[in-house]
Amino acid sequence: MFFQTLDDKKECVGLYADGKLFFEDLPSDNLTHTWKPTASFSNEDVEYAWIRAQGKELNEASPPAVKEDLERATRRLGAYLKAFKLGKINLREHCFFDLVPYDFLMEYCEIKNKISKHVFNNYPKPPNYGHLVRIQKLLQKIKNQNLNIDATNCKELFLASTQRKTVNNLLNGPSHINYNLFGTITGRLTTSPNSFPILTLKKEFRKLIKPCNDWLLSLDYNGAEVRTLLALSQQKQPDTDIHTWNIQNIFGGASTSRDEAKTMFFAWLYNPDSSSIETSYYDREKVLKRWYHNNTIETPFKRQIKVDERKAFNYLIQSTTADLVLERAVEIDNFLKDKQSFISHIVHDEIVIDLANEDRHEIAEIKSIFSNNKLAKYMVNLQCGKNYLELKELKL
Repeated sequence: MFFQTLDDKKECVGLYADGKLFFEDLPSDNLTHTWKPTASFSNEDVEYAWIRAQGKELNEASPPAVKEDLERATRRLGAYLKAFKLGKINLREHCFFDLVPYDFLMEYCEIKNKISKHVFNNYPKPPNYGHLVRIQKLLQKIKNQNLNIDATNCKELFLASTQRKTVNNLLNGPSHINYNLFGTITGRLTTSPNSFPILTLKKEFRKLIKPCNDWLLSLDYNGAEVRTLLALSQQKQPDTDIHTWNIQNIFGGASTSRDEAKTMFFAWLYNPDSSSIETSYYDREKVLKRWYHNNTIETPFKRQIKVDERKAFNYLIQSTTADLVLERAVEIDNFLKDKQSFISHIVHDEIVIDLANEDRHEIAEIKSIFSNNKLAKYMVNLQCGKNYLELKELKL
């Protein structure tokens, strides 16, 4: 049975199915297909049209016969949202279905059902469908959380007028992160406009982000994309800093600093015309021969990307690394399911956990889950602190 949830928040349980609205005694056994994952209703057997449509909006996925009805309903929805904004009603604090007429809910949900049916009839199931569903459910959970944005002990951020304005915008703006799973072709996350700008936040403003529990625990891979290249090349992973290892094994132990080695390596990695590194350990051609065919990359995570050969290598490395981190985030979230700690946010190859003191004994296991991914065992950098800027190295 096709159905639609009436809100995306966990505490706002309500749905539309078979021409009726349900708020209690949900007919969960027969609910099989809907538009998009939400926190208000979760079932492993449900199929999602939005994932099949690769993140298209309703109007983009709608069949021609439904577009006029959708446009009319969308205008009505826009009027409600405008009224809520004028009335300073925060939809994160209220259930949407409590604020609008039931006849509108039924009309809008029936339209979504029709669009969902069209998608299931016309869009093939992507080979990485399950992976995308798991990630989206985690991102939805993160969206329904609030960051602790706090200016305590941040006097230095108020000294310059330009900084002061930015700080005030951050303090008074959205405190939640609304990630877009389909924001890039490679799978790297972006954020929606009405979101805390965690991915573009300047380093100094990270000090505003405090834990809701007791600590912020940061995990990121040492040389993530370099290690992904090694894994895709089926080469052994060094158990030391990758750039120091490169100095000794790729650059011949020359009097090169770590920063210089890092710069030289990435200049080669992302320039297909560069031949500054010639070694069988890092073999572009070998990697592309395995993962790139008919102008299409198919990554180890079954993500298929059409791309010309010049960009193929970069896309393969970036996409695989992004999916690898997101897949590990899902596993860490599962591990933390019954604990006070939770994933606060994700920034590229970094996962940040809002850590409760009572879960400190679990740090080693969390690190192990992050380190041991499906490609290899990656070296992990571990940091902890009382705000997102001032993190100190944690050795285990």
